[in-house]
Amino acid sequence: MNATLLAVALSLVSAAAYACAAVAQERLATRVADSGTGFLRLLGSGPWWSSVGLNASAALLHVAALKYGPLTLVQPLGALTLVAAVPLGARLAGRRVTPPEWRGTGLTLIGLGALLLTASGPAPDDTLTLTEALAVAGVTMAVIGVLSRPGTRPGLRHATASGFASGVASALTQTVTVAATDRSGPLLSPQVIVVALLVAAFAVGGLLLSQTAYRGGLGAPLAVVTLANPVAAAGIGLTLLGERLQGGVAGVFLAVGGAAIAAYGVLVLTRSPRGGAPSEAPSELSPQDFLPSIPGQTEPAALHLSRH
Repeated sequence: MNATLLAVALSLVSAAAYACAAVAQERLATRVADSGTGFLRLLGSGPWWSSVGLNASAALLHVAALKYGPLTLVQPLGALTLVAAVPLGARLAGRRVTPPEWRGTGLTLIGLGALLLTASGPAPDDTLTLTEALAVAGVTMAVIGVLSRPGTRPGLRHATASGFASGVASALTQTVTVAATDRSGPLLSPQVIVVALLVAAFAVGGLLLSQTAYRGGLGAPLAVVTLANPVAAAGIGLTLLGERLQGGVAGVFLAVGGAAIAAYGVLVLTRSPRGGAPSEAPSELSPQDFLPSIPGQTEPAALHLSRH
């Protein structure tokens, strides 16, 4: 199996694990019960720890995929988490997948297929230098600062900032992974340590920004996060890491068309009205007690964390 196929396989398994974790967390978060000791009861919850394990496994698989595939290939495949979560969530909720959900799933898969044809490339061997990583971090923080300023439509602006932060975190993760496994230098070089700290900062920042974005609802902000993430990561890969789209000018047009189709499919998925699921009796656990309290949020912020 060559590097590209291995990266795709790892990304697919990672997306499936993220989707399972997202659905599990969503179902846990809907079982509301009055309790003031939610966090302590959480520690004794088997389903919650299972979702944590799925998230951790998915994250490791994503890191491995970044080792074998370019950012322009691996990051767009993250949208498959949403695609996989739709039928899985519908099945567990005891309802059928709606026609708009099927349409959104199909469009997303078609768009990603076009991207795969153009983004295939060798295993990454280039990394961001420390200067480049700091420059990327500085520019990203400036953009996030502009997007996070007080004003109208904070949800979509914060969602864009969250997607950029998470995408940059993935790009920096690839640098850490490749540099740490390169036997030509020390394992814990200054480059690896500093970039790893930047990864942690942007990952946490992306989560906090998503929580702010979801205050007005989940649909449109989640779509923006899903789309902004691969845009930021692919931009870094194309401009700084020497990644190239296959097929020349025709490949560029195919990639742009595929990205547009996938973006529309994601929007259809997040805007699709979901059929009424049978109501569930409150569980003894109350995950809303230990998840961050976000006024007006219809689904947990953990759903965003599950995707990265």
